Amino acid sequence: MKQPASEARQGADGAAGSEPSGPPAEPTAHTTSGTSAAVLTKSGTDKGGWRAFGLRLDVRNLSLLGVLAVLIIVGGITKPDQFLDTNNLQLVLTQASVIGVVTVGMTFVITSGGIDLSVGAIVALSSVWATTLATQEYGFAGILFTAVVVGLGCGLVNGLLIAYGGMVPFIATLAMLASARGLALQITDGKTQIVSVQSVLDLGVPDAYILGIPPLVLVFAAVTVIGWLVLNRTTFGRRTVAVGGNAEAARLAGIDVRRQRLYLYLLSGLCCGIAAFLLIILAGSGQNTNGNLYELDAIAAAIIGGTLLSGGRGTIVGSVLGVLVFTTITNIFALNNLQSDVQQIAKGAIIVAAVLVQRRTLRNGEA
Repeated sequence: MKQPASEARQGADGAAGSEPSGPPAEPTAHTTSGTSAAVLTKSGTDKGGWRAFGLRLDVRNLSLLGVLAVLIIVGGITKPDQFLDTNNLQLVLTQASVIGVVTVGMTFVITSGGIDLSVGAIVALSSVWATTLATQEYGFAGILFTAVVVGLGCGLVNGLLIAYGGMVPFIATLAMLASARGLALQITDGKTQIVSVQSVLDLGVPDAYILGIPPLVLVFAAVTVIGWLVLNRTTFGRRTVAVGGNAEAARLAGIDVRRQRLYLYLLSGLCCGIAAFLLIILAGSGQNTNGNLYELDAIAAAIIGGTLLSGGRGTIVGSVLGVLVFTTITNIFALNNLQSDVQQIAKGAIIVAAVLVQRRTLRNGEA
């Protein structure tokens, strides 16, 4: 199965087009339904080399599919009755849905050259704020609305500090991480807040499954498709890549870089709010410990999927495959009663290997 690569990294000569008169006419990468070939309009560009680079991006996704297939085989061999059981496979996809939605937002941020260390804390704050007794009085709509608004609010603060306050993304989001965790702890007083709204709890039971697919997985699929379309088929996605590839060139080409960065952190906060609501359905409660280390899992999934940590290239498909790989590893280790420290070592090895492959691919593509 061929997967379209998200974008080829853009340089200063082809970052973006003019913004005031409508969609920018930037000479950006053009993705197709087969292999992605970067179509750069500047003279002197080695189109053959960029096509080869796009092919390598497809190979990376195929490699992740291969890793996922190997993990499924390993799980089927070690625990055939448990791992291949329909309920377990549904569980794997459901668990992947929460961190997967966060990873989609993280992919946009990293593609723009930023980072968001606060996503796990925002998920925790959104989940506990949405499960307070006062919020639950408004039922399903109140919980969903609160989770999304809190996520957007945190994303707005991050975006304003980074885009208009001039703060480094690492520092601004680290401050949000600490603040959101502290506020979540203050709201809950360290206690678990049980959800009593039955319409929310019903979404997590098998009776709510559609054709055997949990509603959480359907939401994750919808977010993934929308994220892919936005990143690959819209002006917003092209501007995101342009800002990540060369922010100064994007500014000179007419893109409002600060506003674009603000929108991206708002998008990340929105994804955190949606993920918090999914986590509430999954756990039936809100806790200040929710979303622990989500930021690391999301960054790792995006990186092994092919999103460039320095910005300028991102792939939603690769990020989703990265999430599925990590979630499957966790499930296999749990079924085989293996210690979590070994699991973390395995994840770390995969991340290192992915980054080394990424660096080698970039050197070959630029040669």
